[in-house]
Amino acid sequence: MEEIGFLGMGIMGKAMAMNLLRNGFKVTVWNRTLSKCDELKEHGASVGESPAAVVKKCKYTFAMLSDPHAALSVVFDKHGVLEEICSGKGYIDMSTIDAETSSKVSKAVAEKGGAYLEAPVSGGKKAAADGQLISIVAGNKGLYEDILPAFDVLGKKSFFLGEVGEGARMKLVVNMIMGSMMGAFSEALALADKSGLSPQTLLDIVDLSALGNHLFSYKGPTMIQNDYSTAFPLKHQLKDMRMALALGDENDVSTPIAAAANEAYNKAVDSGLGDLDFSAVHVIFKVTEPST
Repeated sequence: MEEIGFLGMGIMGKAMAMNLLRNGFKVTVWNRTLSKCDELKEHGASVGESPAAVVKKCKYTFAMLSDPHAALSVVFDKHGVLEEICSGKGYIDMSTIDAETSSKVSKAVAEKGGAYLEAPVSGGKKAAADGQLISIVAGNKGLYEDILPAFDVLGKKSFFLGEVGEGARMKLVVNMIMGSMMGAFSEALALADKSGLSPQTLLDIVDLSALGNHLFSYKGPTMIQNDYSTAFPLKHQLKDMRMALALGDENDVSTPIAAAANEAYNKAVDSGLGDLDFSAVHVIFKVTEPST
């Protein structure tokens, strides 16, 4: 397969690019702080000096960026994707962004003759490293079919939803569920603990009941050990909750449960927990408010 470009060497992007390298793909990487590419270079990746340089070299370029602002910056800024995207080249943005941002990028890429896919993923750091992500894809069907070998390495399943915007909206709905679940789970662990109950016994009961799920079984043990090592930053979960609530407003759908969870994440970020794993929302439920 043609050499693949990869923009964004954060927690997820680095793991995904490394997985491509391990599976025999030639990869050229870029990150705003170029030193974050050093480990990838040691494993055989080339390093591009700018997004434009990567796109010029590679037929297909993936991006995994932190938020809509970063997604737009990488495309539209000086030495950005648009300077080199052209007919015969594809750009695949795997960031979690809103449909409006994705549509703006899609239109700009198409105007230069390039093909575009939005392909946000479900799954954290471990799933990225193990090639077990779920890709939620929309946009140019031909590009999707061409790049399937890479999707098959990056994840266990990819869904093609159709027009640009559908993938972005679906990912926000998925992350709204995840954020709301983690908020309720954190609250329950704190309540059990404050009630004199064993949080571990709660985990065991939940795991064997109809409530059992991968999120709780994976995060629960570390949460009761106060280990919030970052797989998915809490500040990014807050960003996704806000975008999901905005999507609800756009479609006149009431989302009071998600809104309440959003307030918990907002409080957690205000408390300085934003760079920890999103499960650190648990901390704000454990703290006893001072009496007045």
